[in-house]
Amino acid sequence: MKTLRLYLRLLRLLAVIGLGTLLAGTVSLLEKLLRHELLALRQRISRWFLARLAAALPFRLRVRGELPQTPMLWLSNHVSWTDIPLLGMLTPLSFLSKAEVRRWPVAGWLAQQAGTLFIQRGAGDSGLLNQQLGHHLQQGRHLLIFPEGTTTDGQALRTFHGRLLSSAIDSGVAVQPVAIRYLRDGEPCRVAPFIGDDDMLSHLLRLLASEVAEVQIQLLPPIASAALNRNALARRAQAAVASALYGDATPLDQAA
Repeated sequence: MKTLRLYLRLLRLLAVIGLGTLLAGTVSLLEKLLRHELLALRQRISRWFLARLAAALPFRLRVRGELPQTPMLWLSNHVSWTDIPLLGMLTPLSFLSKAEVRRWPVAGWLAQQAGTLFIQRGAGDSGLLNQQLGHHLQQGRHLLIFPEGTTTDGQALRTFHGRLLSSAIDSGVAVQPVAIRYLRDGEPCRVAPFIGDDDMLSHLLRLLASEVAEVQIQLLPPIASAALNRNALARRAQAAVASALYGDATPLDQAA
């Protein structure tokens, strides 16, 4: 029964990925013919695709809070690659991702077509990157980054780094803190986290073979960036996410 469930979920997921590849390829061809970037269209299609991708994963989703009506810089804790479809289905979003993702088979190309901005690990020119992020926000587009810089097992929060938050301050947009957690029988899920030496295929197969887990997404009150420096903004967003996830008992990864 468990094997049959895995195969059925895998077939559904492959069908969704195939459809997403077809749509992304069509838009890419259309852009070449028109010689014009269609990012808004790509983001709308990406949201539709990510919603189908999320539905193909063994999750039961609960969302609390209100979606922002104006462009904001979203800051979320990071547990797994599955954070991306689960958050990306909520509204047209662009993501900031590590450069390695671009080299992932199929998924990397799809991420690029969706308007993902890629950052080289250890890149030193944060000023130039902030300008690129700021330009994106000033065009009226939501942008999400994972300020911990890596994934965790969801049981502790790593330090929110502030070096990329200047884009929000310089653009005059607010920050949208987001808290995401995965639960199984009321406890932190041990299958969903994508950490350590995990590879994509092994993690995906374990996930698809598992029972349905609950995912809770909390859209917290936005934080105005005016009159704050980037580190103060990062600390305030981290405190909001930590409180939503853990309440008063806030576990922090001291190694971060």
